[in-house]
Amino acid sequence: MSLRLSTVILPVDRWHEGGRATWQRAEELGFHAAYTYDHLSWRTFRDGPWFGALPTLTAAAAATTRLRLGTLVTSPNFRHPVTLAKELMTLDDISGGRLTLGIGAGTNGFDATALGQEPWTPRQRADRFAEFVPLLDRLLTEGSVTERGEFYAAEEARTLPGCVQRPRLPFAVAATGPRGLDLAARHGQAWVTTGDPKLYENGTPEQSLTALSGQLERLNEACAKLDRNPAELDKILLHGFSPDRNKPLESVSAFVDFAARHQALGFTEIVIHWPVPHSDFATAQSVFEKIATEAPAQLARD
Repeated sequence: MSLRLSTVILPVDRWHEGGRATWQRAEELGFHAAYTYDHLSWRTFRDGPWFGALPTLTAAAAATTRLRLGTLVTSPNFRHPVTLAKELMTLDDISGGRLTLGIGAGTNGFDATALGQEPWTPRQRADRFAEFVPLLDRLLTEGSVTERGEFYAAEEARTLPGCVQRPRLPFAVAATGPRGLDLAARHGQAWVTTGDPKLYENGTPEQSLTALSGQLERLNEACAKLDRNPAELDKILLHGFSPDRNKPLESVSAFVDFAARHQALGFTEIVIHWPVPHSDFATAQSVFEKIATEAPAQLARD
């Protein structure tokens, strides 16, 4: 399978002051998909503009025709499966079946306390995620759902007429631990990783490749336990959180080398950040666009 190239667009621009143009340009450049982060605020962008993910994707769906759209990723930190399912079904309809839901357990960042709650521990997040994903799966595939869980409930919740994509829109499950990998193998159409965060500060690119190889092996093991062929899952790498930082985005050749090494591991899609000036993602726009238009053909030849 050829390696797909996608982008993640941070929701930092007003729609009529550059937002719409960015999403349309992503389609013009030929990206497979354009995602956005589903946060209430995020890291160094906390005190600046940051718009909502699902309204942004709805506007992007109306402004494009071919580009796949998605979250990378949604989490239970401030979402409930019943209301999220209704919004996702609607967005899948508006986009004409171009939506992918990236979904993960969440972190202890700003989203974890924005609703006034105490931040959950990693185990508490995993517990909620293990209940959230199966319920969301049911809500998007069944006409009426009643369920009482430890953390989430649904009472005759209806998500009609259902998704344009059947049996539902695809889930891209972000996970590295055993419980999350089981959810990816059980419910996912794709798996997402950023690599090993422990290597970000002091690791090497070679150590990162080894860590990613180990994650892929554990994903294969999770699939084997369910008698599922791991080839059925796309493997998505979100670039920008590995030891080489933005070096792969310094030139087309640097990116092709980076992408080829990860394609050889088994990744089927790499997602790069749309440039944001004066930030960790301040890639030169001209180089970024050359990567988008030239790298896929070079990788296909290799």
